[in-house]
Amino acid sequence: MGQRTPLYDLHLALGAKMVDFGGWDMPLHYGSQVEEHHEVRRDCGVFDVSHMTVVDIHGDQAKQYLQHLLANDVERLQELGKALYSSMLNTEGGVVDDLMVYLTDFGYRVVVNAATRDKDLAWMNQQAEGFAVQLHERSDLAMFAIQGPHAREKTCEQVSQACAALINQLLPFQGLPEGDWFIARSGYTGEDGLEIMLPSDQAVAFFNDLVGAGISPIGLGARDTLRLEAGMNLYGQDMDESVTPLASNLAWSVAWEPANRDFVGRKALQQQLQRGISTKLVGLVLEERGVLRAHQVVRVDGVGEGEITSGSFSPTLNKSIALARLPVATCERAEVEIRGKWYPVRVVKPAFVRHGKALI
Repeated sequence: MGQRTPLYDLHLALGAKMVDFGGWDMPLHYGSQVEEHHEVRRDCGVFDVSHMTVVDIHGDQAKQYLQHLLANDVERLQELGKALYSSMLNTEGGVVDDLMVYLTDFGYRVVVNAATRDKDLAWMNQQAEGFAVQLHERSDLAMFAIQGPHAREKTCEQVSQACAALINQLLPFQGLPEGDWFIARSGYTGEDGLEIMLPSDQAVAFFNDLVGAGISPIGLGARDTLRLEAGMNLYGQDMDESVTPLASNLAWSVAWEPANRDFVGRKALQQQLQRGISTKLVGLVLEERGVLRAHQVVRVDGVGEGEITSGSFSPTLNKSIALARLPVATCERAEVEIRGKWYPVRVVKPAFVRHGKALI
């Protein structure tokens, strides 16, 4: 038996198929993964993401600590509630995890992945040595993601007037408190929406309110196809400690200035740039029948080989798509081996759908 969120029994009552995910018993779907995917693209749905790890960071040197810990620079957070996406690197430049960090009135709030919780916390505490900083894991909180074009509108109908007013004023990538709730305009689907952190003892009632109002519960299966269509990396598949952000389509999240900010992994990244980056993360589109899957071999004529890191059928595009790490010289065409046969694929920028619209 894995760890369970406060909603475990409610998931079962709603007919969820439960699976192990990073040591947690989580809903894969509630009947139809494809229908749940379409519901988020067309209307909205609610995900239980209470397995994610929330860590509050405060202290006189909280900012300096995070400037050392993260590849992106929290100095960029100049407004209260502003959010920043970043990788947390090891000394070799490999990705320990990717995360979101919010500037709060007490310091910073960091949200890291569920499957990497133990190693993340160990690494964060190790790197905190020598800084006047305190880390506080918020295991008392549950977390929901309400995503889709009507997510904010429909959520406002189910919360207090104060929470609704906050939701209506939030800018993208901003999160602010309202009482003992923390509401952010962010997500992992390529759609507008919210991520709400609230006390665990309020989770079941609020989830019931959302589902009772017609907001469909959505499982991990649709969460994966939605993020893949949006070109968003999944830790452990598209990146891990063996690859750097520069080879993972995440160079944009590395802050090189100021030049004297000595973040963990900086020297290794600079050495990689000097040597030359040999691979890149790209998008693939299969124009024929078939399904692209992780670890399938990809070959590029006259250039070399690589492999798919994430692949699936795209319900929005009605085609199979993938993310793949390929030689940096790869251009517009490649071939994928599926069950012993080679199929042509188109190489595209690694973002396929945003806000319900095809980008390819």
